[in-house]
Amino acid sequence: MAEFDTSHVKNVVLLGHAGCGKTTLAECMLYEAGLITRRGTIAEKNTVGDYHELEQERGNSIFSKLMHTKWRGYKINIIDTPGYDDFVGEVISALRVADTGVMLLNAVMGVEVGTDIIWDYTEQFKTPMIFAVNKLDEDNADFEKTIREAKAHFGSKIAVVQYPRQQGAGFHEIIDVLRMTMYKFKDTGGKPEKLPIPDEERDRAEELHKELIEAVASNDESLMEKYFDKGELDEDEMKNGLKKAMINHDLFPLFCLSAERNMGSGRLMGFIDNVCPSANEMPPQTTQRGQSLPCEASGPACIFIFKTISEPHVGELSFFKVYSGTVQNGMELENESTGVTEKINQLFLAEGNKRTSTNELVAGDIGATLKLKNTHVNNTLHVKGKNYELHPIEFPPPNMTVAIETLKKGEEEKLSQALHQLREEDPTLIVEVSQELKQTLLHCQGDMHLAVAKWKIEHLHKVEVKFIKPRIPYRETIRRMAEANYRHKKQSGGAGQFGEVFLRIEPWYEGMPDPNGLNVRGRDVHDLDWGGKLVYFNCIVGGAIDNRFQPSILKGVMEKMQTGPLTGSYVRDVRVSVYDGKMHPVDSNDISFKIAGLMAFKQAFQQADPQILEPVYQVDVLCPDDLTGAVMGDLQSRRAVVEGIDTQGHFQKVMAKVPLAEMDGYSSSLRSITQGRAKFTMRFFDYVPVPFEEQRRLIDDYSKTAKEELV
Repeated sequence: MAEFDTSHVKNVVLLGHAGCGKTTLAECMLYEAGLITRRGTIAEKNTVGDYHELEQERGNSIFSKLMHTKWRGYKINIIDTPGYDDFVGEVISALRVADTGVMLLNAVMGVEVGTDIIWDYTEQFKTPMIFAVNKLDEDNADFEKTIREAKAHFGSKIAVVQYPRQQGAGFHEIIDVLRMTMYKFKDTGGKPEKLPIPDEERDRAEELHKELIEAVASNDESLMEKYFDKGELDEDEMKNGLKKAMINHDLFPLFCLSAERNMGSGRLMGFIDNVCPSANEMPPQTTQRGQSLPCEASGPACIFIFKTISEPHVGELSFFKVYSGTVQNGMELENESTGVTEKINQLFLAEGNKRTSTNELVAGDIGATLKLKNTHVNNTLHVKGKNYELHPIEFPPPNMTVAIETLKKGEEEKLSQALHQLREEDPTLIVEVSQELKQTLLHCQGDMHLAVAKWKIEHLHKVEVKFIKPRIPYRETIRRMAEANYRHKKQSGGAGQFGEVFLRIEPWYEGMPDPNGLNVRGRDVHDLDWGGKLVYFNCIVGGAIDNRFQPSILKGVMEKMQTGPLTGSYVRDVRVSVYDGKMHPVDSNDISFKIAGLMAFKQAFQQADPQILEPVYQVDVLCPDDLTGAVMGDLQSRRAVVEGIDTQGHFQKVMAKVPLAEMDGYSSSLRSITQGRAKFTMRFFDYVPVPFEEQRRLIDDYSKTAKEELV
């Protein structure tokens, strides 16, 4: 039987900008609960959370980690997350299964860009939130400034539960206006002494206490009536009101901390188990078919996979949340996506890189299992006959692309396996083998994301790789009409080859009239895989070319359209009209007319004022007001057309159309010029003509490359 029932399991995710103290707080929580006997530190590289070699090398979290504590009759599952937006996928997957978020604010830095970015996702999930102002023991800590910024960024729903009596090196007393108590800590932290609020703090504490009660009561009519009647709310009324307001995303309690000195973590944990909602108190999950799935241990077993990792000598470890029922060792569950039946052979509780076996996990709990055969992130597993499929995690699109190559020939297969494994572990890393560009592409969130991928490939999979600039998927088209003909004739004894084709090509556009002076006898409209159209007209009269050869001519044209004459890029938006030709009763065949069609198209294309088109992306940059000028200047140096500036929340949104060819290295550049205080998104907009000088350069470069390949 499970040690904790559903109502006594709390799932908490630690959130915040890099360096705000999430991993240190997690260490305090484990220590206070007695799960570890000594608190590790980032500097000593011995924390439970940041156990990965790469995290210890870099000094910050890169992967989300599952841990748990046992505190006053409750189990608290803790997910520590990274703070850089390059690893936002780790944050989103943790938010998907958490029932409460703890957003840490750095008392020295205030609200940082990472906090704002993460907040957007908490709003999407409607995760009940606690704010905690950390690092109040540092010299430049400013609690009041941090509160002002937090309310400016996240609204008046923030309710102060605690404030520091002093800040900086002397910080050791916290005034709690919910319990109207002062907590006094020893220099070493730990369990505080509970004291009456000093007289000089009484007025401020009572004012904040009143504000807190009013904030709680304003979200519940029955509590508001009680408050008007009594002028006060008792502890149970406050607890229930806070919980309801948090679930509705109407109130965000704020606490004080020094995680470094272990001051305040015990009170925070007490609030989590006493007030924060359990999974069964949150709104039930809804399946993709619209079914409601209450979080009840007695219900049908259903789990959701939110993360996978691969461990050397162990294999794949799948992390999941039990959304319904009770999962036991040996149970068989069906994967709704694949139809495969998976046997749960081992169940684990996780503590960083350590695992403890358990026999069962109840609804609302989070755990891990090994070696599921055909199950991945976002899959739902359930008892047979239920057809439950929970909504998947929606990961953000990539912001950066590079091409990847092995340094040694013959290791391509090893690289392919490594990339497959990386993709399994990290859904925000997209691998594409581009037939068009003849490159393997990695689409990722930024430079740090890319550096982590490279480290894994080289250290875990033992394949040395290099990243290079990806080729640009240009397109070619024409700007005027041209005609050409080509005779293919080949005699080599016996049956020969003969075919002659006359054709006209024109720029295609929607609604254009039939070709002037030609009699259209057959039409083919092709939506090209690479965008745009090819419209092919058979205008042959008098039987100059048999209809049976038309598919061969079309095949030749299509073949040449896949390697345009200017840069070898795909050709689009062309109309081809075949209007004359010749054939031989013996020597004409399909290959002859395919070659004749290809060469006639090539000649006509070069005479039709050919034009290179480049992909242009819509780029939106969110940045603080004081950095708008620097962001715009950098964009304009990249041939961008800045379309305007808008206000989004507390940021300025710079909107621009930028050629993809100019976006190489933009992630690094933006981070450099804004000190990491900005973020951007990009999405494909359209193909547009390249400038004249740029077209000449591209044609020259392609000609040189073609000559080198012939040598």
